[in-house]
Amino acid sequence: MNVQTETIHLLAPHQSLTRYLTVRAYTLALAAPLSEEDCAAQSMPDASPVKWHLAHTTWFFETFILERYEENFQPHHPAFRVLFNSYYNGVGDKHARAQRGLLTRPPFDEVLAYRRDVDTRVQALLSQTWSASLQAEINVLLELGLQHEQQHQELILTDVLHLFSRNPLKPAYAATPYAMADMPSHMEWLSFDSGVVQIGHESAGFCFDNELPRHRQFVEAYALATRLVTNREYLAFVEAGGYEDPALWLSEGWDWVQAQQAVHPLYWQHDRGWHAFTLHGLRPLDLNAALTHVSYFEADAYARWSGARLPTEAEWEHAAQSSVELTQLFGTCWQWTSSSYAAYPGYQTAAGALGEYNGKFMSNQYVLRGSSCVTPDGHARISYRNFFPSSARWQFSGIRLAR
Repeated sequence: MNVQTETIHLLAPHQSLTRYLTVRAYTLALAAPLSEEDCAAQSMPDASPVKWHLAHTTWFFETFILERYEENFQPHHPAFRVLFNSYYNGVGDKHARAQRGLLTRPPFDEVLAYRRDVDTRVQALLSQTWSASLQAEINVLLELGLQHEQQHQELILTDVLHLFSRNPLKPAYAATPYAMADMPSHMEWLSFDSGVVQIGHESAGFCFDNELPRHRQFVEAYALATRLVTNREYLAFVEAGGYEDPALWLSEGWDWVQAQQAVHPLYWQHDRGWHAFTLHGLRPLDLNAALTHVSYFEADAYARWSGARLPTEAEWEHAAQSSVELTQLFGTCWQWTSSSYAAYPGYQTAAGALGEYNGKFMSNQYVLRGSSCVTPDGHARISYRNFFPSSARWQFSGIRLAR
């Protein structure tokens, strides 16, 4: 199984159920401010409708827990196996990702009924008496499903932000801004000696398979910025013509700039001053806040312009393990690294369809570290490896410099 399981095995059924119901309720709470029309729309192929997120996370529990362990299992709806399968080829056919917004049926109410049905059946399953080994199996799968749902909780917010940004009315999802970690005023540099360091998950508790195994890497001497890059600092890059200078960009990055006609971060707008579209609507750009919603290409170009570079993921994790002086590691934005998303030495995937969770995406993506202001509580850790294509910028992704 692709998780670290020592403490998960020890959870009592009532503890597992409490955690399950808490996580599932939070997903519904995220959808509560939205209309049914909001929940059905898809703004681009990389994003998904909220209705689909609500159904897919339910599909995960139905497919990987109920289908395996429920006596006389019957699916809630036979077609849902295809409609709400994301990328698990081992499970069967899938509905095209770019066409999820065309799923006007099932209606929203039926998706909510699907969630209630699966929740009731999972609760009944957890109330049964199982052998120690089977209880451990169920606990591990349940926790994987909950961690998976927490990933989709963040995606719900980033996908809604992108959707609302395309709406001429510029609606606000939330009246109150999501809190970010405090921004220190002065950027300093912390130096670290060269040597062999250890990275990867080592403590008890959950981790994804891509965080394993813990292993050694050699790093040269390096320095890491104590805080993240601000909007003010990135605006200087914009106003200096950073998007017009091909010398600053990777070849593919410059092609991306030209194709997208990019001239600033994703949600910035210039209309009688700089503004940014946020989950709480269109607001004046907070120059002192951490920069977010930039691609790897933009992060790399800015780092080059500033005379620095992006850290490797080994540098980031080693520094996070070693220093209490680094700020904004978690809770503000995911931080691009220069590391391609690849397997650790000795990496192994789980058997069956769940082996598709991470490993098959280890190509043409870059690793991000940390967590963002919309990452659910308890879903961040030093060894966590997020990953996205180099052009992706609809996530809360920002920059920490290295040199």
